[in-house]
Amino acid sequence: MAKAHSFKITLSNNVTESEGLDFVLRSSPDLFHPDVIGRKVLLKLFGLETSYLRAFDAIRISGVKPSGDVLELDSPKDITLIELKTTKKRLPDNPYGFFFGATENEFKLAKTLGKQFNFAFVCLHPDCPSVKFLTLEEIELLSKKQRVQFQINFHTKPKS
Repeated sequence: MAKAHSFKITLSNNVTESEGLDFVLRSSPDLFHPDVIGRKVLLKLFGLETSYLRAFDAIRISGVKPSGDVLELDSPKDITLIELKTTKKRLPDNPYGFFFGATENEFKLAKTLGKQFNFAFVCLHPDCPSVKFLTLEEIELLSKKQRVQFQINFHTKPKS
């Protein structure tokens, strides 16, 4: 059973992720946060399965001028999917010193899309707030170590 402390960490991480998304979206007018329907449209546009629905947090669309709350998309060529990794740790040389986790789906999608997929490394420390966008290839060049960690969900208990 999860201890209260681990639950507090999860809540804190969710708040940090939300703050990171807000920071990134404010950093450039060509960045957007699609809703679930928008994510499905994007994946269909790229010819990808919906299993990647949660493998990105935001998108960059080069040269787009949104009208209202809807973006009209014809081709994926100007679209970059973005997965955020956010910390409040003091990182004056972001992304150097960053520690993060990533899912297999995020890496698969990054490999499939190449330069059209970025990881955004967001530092929210008040002394050095910043965001650095990297492709998977750039991450591999910077990586010191990688390890695999399994996360396991049990089925819910069947009703008697």
